[in-house]
Amino acid sequence: MTLRSQSICLVGLVFSLLSVGASTAKAIAQTIYPFDVVYNTEVTLTPIPLTNVSKAFVSGFNSEAPYGLSNFLSINNYSRIDPNTGNLIFLQDAAKFGLQGLPIGRDEFFGSSDDKLFGSSSATASFDFINRKLVGSGTITITGGAGRFSGATGMFNFSEIESLDQDPTAPLKGKAFLSGSFQTPQKTPEPRTNTTLFGICVIGIGLMLRRYYLEATG
Repeated sequence: MTLRSQSICLVGLVFSLLSVGASTAKAIAQTIYPFDVVYNTEVTLTPIPLTNVSKAFVSGFNSEAPYGLSNFLSINNYSRIDPNTGNLIFLQDAAKFGLQGLPIGRDEFFGSSDDKLFGSSSATASFDFINRKLVGSGTITITGGAGRFSGATGMFNFSEIESLDQDPTAPLKGKAFLSGSFQTPQKTPEPRTNTTLFGICVIGIGLMLRRYYLEATG
């Protein structure tokens, strides 16, 4: 085999090995976590003075929730009655109700470990006066996490029911039914992979050149 043909083979080998490394990086999968749970909830509505908007705080608990995420908090929600439907609208950006300078709301799922999920939500709720219930539904968009759920994304649908036959000065107690899934990215391959392959190719080229030189001078 001539030096030229050997070089062509080595160049092809270099590109083949590096292509394998690149393909491996692109083939990274995600770990998917189904999430179906019922939380016992408490909802507190606090009117914001001189407005028709209330601030809502929601907490939930289920000791048997998946992945140890036994606690749920929804902080800095804002609600008001839609005059066209009579339903309550819940948003986490008070600016959409014309109120500026108030903190943006957030949702958090957590337990006793470092594993957490973070998200944002929106919902509507209607008054069922016949059955004396407040019935709500909405979505929670997962935007991040911590621990083994770092970088999580996903979507949960939920429905929530609270009885209206409760002390109006106390938090409304009820249940929230969540269903959906979230996913986390798997770890990327070590950057040294392609470097190692390239190093092997360089060594191979060196050995071939040395062999050619010995044959030519021998």
